Order: sequence, then C-alpha cells, then structure tokens
Amino acid sequence: MQTQQPKLSFWQIWNVSFGFLGVQFGFALQNANVSRILSDLGADLHSLSLFWLVAPVMGLIVQPIVGSASDRTWNRLGRRRPFILVGAVAAAIGMLLMPNAPLFVAFMVPMLFGALMLALMDASFNVCFQPFRSLVSDMVPPSQRNIGYSVQALLINIGAVIGSILPFVLTNVVGLDNTARVGEVAPSVVWAFYLGATVLLGSVIWTVIRTREYSPKEYYHYKGVDAETVEQEHGQKLSPSQRLKAFFNLITTMPKTMAQLAVVQFFSWFALFIMWVYTMPAITQHIWNVDKKWFDPAYIATVAAVPENIIAAKGAAGDWVGILFAAYSVFAAIFSVFLAKLADRFGRKLIYSLSLALGGMSYISFMFFQDLTPVDVNLLITQVTVPAGAVNLLLPMLGVGIAWAAILAMPYAMLAGALPPNKTGVYMGIFNFTVAIPQIIAGLFSGLILSTVFDNEAKYIIVVAGLSMIVGAIAVFFVKEPDHLPPPVVE
Repeated sequence: MQTQQPKLSFWQIWNVSFGFLGVQFGFALQNANVSRILSDLGADLHSLSLFWLVAPVMGLIVQPIVGSASDRTWNRLGRRRPFILVGAVAAAIGMLLMPNAPLFVAFMVPMLFGALMLALMDASFNVCFQPFRSLVSDMVPPSQRNIGYSVQALLINIGAVIGSILPFVLTNVVGLDNTARVGEVAPSVVWAFYLGATVLLGSVIWTVIRTREYSPKEYYHYKGVDAETVEQEHGQKLSPSQRLKAFFNLITTMPKTMAQLAVVQFFSWFALFIMWVYTMPAITQHIWNVDKKWFDPAYIATVAAVPENIIAAKGAAGDWVGILFAAYSVFAAIFSVFLAKLADRFGRKLIYSLSLALGGMSYISFMFFQDLTPVDVNLLITQVTVPAGAVNLLLPMLGVGIAWAAILAMPYAMLAGALPPNKTGVYMGIFNFTVAIPQIIAGLFSGLILSTVFDNEAKYIIVVAGLSMIVGAIAVFFVKEPDHLPPPVVE
C-alpha cells in the first residue's frame, strides 16, 4: 500500500467540497432573509436576535454529536457522506416550509411556525457543515490543506452570492412581488427558498456520488494510526455518564492551538452574527431613511395601515441586503483564489489578522456612507433606482468579503494540523462551540444593547461588530501553530 496519502487533482478537491455550494446557497438565503421574514411575520428589533439564537444553539448541540458519530461511522456511503446527505434532505424540507408559515395559521402563530422551521433548517445545516469540514481534512493531504480549504471557501462564496441575490433577481428580472403585508411573506422570497432547496439537494448529491472516501484501513494507514487500536476504542461499550465524561475530557485536553483560535473565533463570529441580524434594519433606517418606529410592532398596531412608501422602502432595502451580502461573497470568492498562495508566502497568521482588521474597519465605515440622493444603478441583469448611500456601501463589502474568506478557511487550515487523526470529526464538532457560543452571547445581548444603549438605531450596533472584529484580528497573533501532526488520542 502507498505509504503517503495521495495528492488529489484540483477537480477531486473541487468535488469533495462541491456540496458546500448548495449548503451555503441555503444558508445565504437564510442569512439575508430570515430577519426580513420574521419582521414581516411580526417580530420586533429586540426579539430578532433572540430568534436568531436558534442557529448557534443548534450548532452547539448538533455538530459535536454528528462529529463523534461520523468518526465512528463506516458504511457503503463512507464515513462523512451519510450525514451530509441526511442533513441536506432535512434542510431542504425546512426551506420549503418556512416561507409558507402563514399557511399554517390554523395550527399555530405564523411567527412561531417560522421559528420552528428556522430551527429545522439550522439543525440540518449543521448536520452538513461538520462532516464537510472533516471530509476535507480526511481526503486532502497536509501539503494541499491550504488549497483544500481555499477551494471550499470559494465554493461557499459562489453559493452565497447566488443565494443572496436570488430574491432581488426574482423581483427585478422575473417580476415577482417583493413586498409583504404584516403576517405575510413576499412571493420573491418564497420562490427563492424553493429554488434554494433544489440547488442544495443537487449539489450535495454530486459530492456524495463523485467522492470516494477511504476505507478504514486506507485512512488509518495514511494518517499513521493503528487501526486495531482505534477499532477497539470504538468497540468499547460506555455508559452515558462515561461518554459524557470522555467528551468533557476532550474539551479540557483540547490542543493549545484550538484554545487560542477560540478567542479569535469569539470576536469574529460575534461580529458576523450582528451583521446578519441587523444589516436589514440598519440600512433601512440609515440609507432608506425609514424611521425606527416602523420596526416597532406596538407602534404599528396603533395605526390603521402601514404607509405604502414604508412598505416599498422595506422591500427595496431587504432586496439590497441581498445585493450587499452577494457583494461580500463575490469579494470573498475572488480573495479565496489567492488566499492559499498568500498564506503560503506570508504565513497564515499575518493574512488572517490583516483580513479581520480590514473587515472590522469596513463595518465601522457603514456610519459614513449615508446619502439619500436617488441614483440609477445598472446591475447588468436589471436597472434599479436606490439611494446613493446604498451603492456606496458596496465599498466596505470588499473588506467584509476578505474577512469572511479568511474566517472560512484560515482557522480550519490552522486547526487541522493540530488534531489527532482519529478524533478529527469530534474535535471539528467541538470547535464549532467557538462559532456557536459567540453567536449565542450576541443573540442574548445585542438586542438589549440596541434597545437600551442605542435606542433602536441599528447602525450603531454595526459599529460594535466592527470593534469586535478588530479585537479578533489582534488575537490572531497569540495563536501558536503546531510543527507536526499530533499523535492519535486513545481513551
């Protein structure tokens, strides 16, 4: 048997991560439109962040469980692919049902149904995310790790671009309506979710069909692990308390690199959560000049009807959020092409830190782009009239995109070399704590900060996100990368 793990061709690396394009397509639709959907269904600004808590909580619960299970799974489909496929099917179901929440009013309040479908989608996305991260670590040899995670970041951002702009395209090219009364969901958003579910399933099936995972014997041989020892470990019958103890032991004995990266992750994902939740109300207020009272359900309940110009402004701003999110994903996809070479030449830490710093400054710059002057914008697929400030916001999206590309690739490339090969899945799942916990904290406190400190002026909470990202950039320099692969963990 070949002693060194074989290198993969570019297209083999591409196929390993291709399903992530569809997963991120769905995730981007969620990020750009869930605040819009929940707001239309009756949520206020303070509660938006609480609804968004569903995503990190699901990640906190699901990813370690799936990671541990996928480490121990070997069947006809492989090790990681069964979980990827099941997660994609469940996510597609959630995507089909969530925008139809008003149809289920006979059974429950539409906003509650929407929250439940958000939970289903997030749980399912997380079932996909963790095995995809581990699949790259499994299949790509160490010498190709930078390019492996950079290709994954590229595909993630291609999916994010398409998913983010889809409602805008369906409105301005296809002609679907982008406005919604309170308690309804805009038709353009409904059909975007239908298409997203289709793309998600198709791309995941491509990866499942086109990628052949290593057999246990091959995998452990390439990773330098004694297969019999691992099989004996996996064959042990442990009680729930013993499993819980073993799990917490893994957390307390995590590689030092992982603990140091956790600090960087905290400030990075704290900032990202705020951006995803509050960009829509922030630009609606700051760029479209819609008064904050039109985001207050209590005030809206006191008026006979929401003025048509307010409904139109909210719809236009919601569509433009998709354009902005697509823009940062385009910039991230372009930067991903060069990211591996830059990291190889200048070092992962320097590129990672500079990327986060640029992202943080870009968030803060949101404050300086207000311009209410209407301008005509040619987007190639259509022409729209928006405030000049909305167009100006495309500039800071460049920095946000560079930061996003680095966040998707660099921590995992740095972490992969620090993990014992027989525990990659469970440690990747545990590493998701560093993604979920900062979002949970942001979800619990960002709405409170927005309402009590900033009086619901959402642009200021975006500045808080920028400051957080800059702190993350500083923390990168305290991360120490390992010089060699650690030995396998035997419990």
